[in-house]
Amino acid sequence: MAEVNGKDEAEGIPGIDAPAVTAWLAERVRVAPPLRFERIVGGLSNLTFRVTDETGRRWVLRRPPLGHVLATAHDMGREARILTALAPTPVPVPPVVDLCSDDAVNGAPSYVMDRVDGIVASSSAAAEPRDAAARRRAGASLIDVLATIHSVDVDDVGLGDLGRREAYVERQLSRWQRQWDATRDVEIPEMDELHHRLTSSVPEQGPATIVHGDYRLDNCLIRTDGTVAAVLDWELCTLGDPMADLGLLFVYWAERGDTFRVNDDAATLLDGFPSRSQLLARYADITGRDTSAIGYHVALGYWKLACILQGVIVRFRQGAMGDGSTEGTLADGPVSRLAVAGLHALDGRFGG
Repeated sequence: MAEVNGKDEAEGIPGIDAPAVTAWLAERVRVAPPLRFERIVGGLSNLTFRVTDETGRRWVLRRPPLGHVLATAHDMGREARILTALAPTPVPVPPVVDLCSDDAVNGAPSYVMDRVDGIVASSSAAAEPRDAAARRRAGASLIDVLATIHSVDVDDVGLGDLGRREAYVERQLSRWQRQWDATRDVEIPEMDELHHRLTSSVPEQGPATIVHGDYRLDNCLIRTDGTVAAVLDWELCTLGDPMADLGLLFVYWAERGDTFRVNDDAATLLDGFPSRSQLLARYADITGRDTSAIGYHVALGYWKLACILQGVIVRFRQGAMGDGSTEGTLADGPVSRLAVAGLHALDGRFGG
């Protein structure tokens, strides 16, 4: 019996053709049908499903949202290629089983990964089973892994052609402004002001590295001891300025004194998690990079998140994200609040 969000196979599973996916997966690994498909709710972009066979063996399937999406977005082949290239490196990633590029199987390209044990610390309740020492270790491990990602020789792992290496920030500003223009349905002056300030004060970029593009605590699986078991959600990965990853991490890293938080129930509000300043110092110590422009990159992270959120809201209204996918997310929050937080970050106030 296939199941997702309480729906059985007879009712249909948005985003899953259960018989076709079962047949496809059975050609690649040993499975014991029937397979059960459970939607992993919480993401704002690609759809993710837990796949379980009769013996309890589990995998994870990723596919694009339903309906219309931007032509360059949600490239499953690209994401699977990145994971496969990073598998032999010290970067912890889930092993890829295979990519299905045949739309006839599941309506869109999809790929399947082996399941990795660990928790997604997306809320205080999710992180509470880890004690304060493990939470402290999670913060340190998150920075250590980010530094490891940024140390990968992209040519050695075959990702040298993943994207242009220069002018990363300028490319990001251009790309996400196009998305904003394509999806905006109301005028938000703060978004225009933030974009103007960002484009007029781009910091100098150092040597290019892999940029994950959405690096944060709840895009990682955390072991019982607090260390990072795997980094997930590589769809925005490219080459460019590594400081952008650190800036976006701080967008999501809430502290108790903040006046604005992306998530009011963030796991990082619990005792044990390091502060943003401690994380910044650790990253600087490990990498030796100049982190003086971190406020700019935090602001860029807020602006990019606002652009992405606007697209998610539009897809949600069109029914592209499936049932219940935006519950507990930012989809009901004002994009303008993110823009204001970005303006404050440019002025040195990271918490709103």
